[in-house]
Amino acid sequence: MIRVVIADDHAVVRLGMRALLEAAPDVQVVGEANDGNEALRVCAEQSPDVVILDLSMAGMDGLTAMRALARRTSPPKMLALTMHEEADYLVPALEAGAMGYVMKSAASHDLLEAIRTVASGRVWVHPSAASLLAANLGRRASQDDVRSKYETLSDRERDVFRLLAYGHGSTDIGERLHLSPKTVDTYKRRVNEKLGVQSRADYVRLALDLGVLQKEP
Repeated sequence: MIRVVIADDHAVVRLGMRALLEAAPDVQVVGEANDGNEALRVCAEQSPDVVILDLSMAGMDGLTAMRALARRTSPPKMLALTMHEEADYLVPALEAGAMGYVMKSAASHDLLEAIRTVASGRVWVHPSAASLLAANLGRRASQDDVRSKYETLSDRERDVFRLLAYGHGSTDIGERLHLSPKTVDTYKRRVNEKLGVQSRADYVRLALDLGVLQKEP
């Protein structure tokens, strides 16, 4: 028997999920919560196998509750419940410790399968969200690659990179950094080789990704 706690700040949603789950022969609802704080308390009292957490609850939200549960010695398996199907919601939930992600619009179809899957120790993500996750992981891998290349730049090369991204020319950069324009061009060539950039558009895009366009040196 899979012991489940439901955490959602809408009583009607909890009622609907309870009715669905209690009709299953292998699932038992052992508690409900209307916010993250209550979910933490109920989980401490009931030690469920799985807790379903709405990400957008008033008070303590589901994401914060997940992080708190994940720090416990024997946390339950966690399922994120939300109406949003975007990587901005999916990825933080998985990073916080969720093993599954269920859309409210499809809960009646997917919830039991998701509960059984995560209870067995496997990750459950709806196919429609899996493509978003793959795309986001690919983007992050690309950003990590850029970051690792940026880390190879010397401090002076980073100064030149930032100023080039702001649109300064070699002469202006030389005056700011007390270098000759020829030396600046040498640094620029090294930056181009290390980062694989050519145009100012490349500089701006990478600088934005790296978060280095906050202030000029």
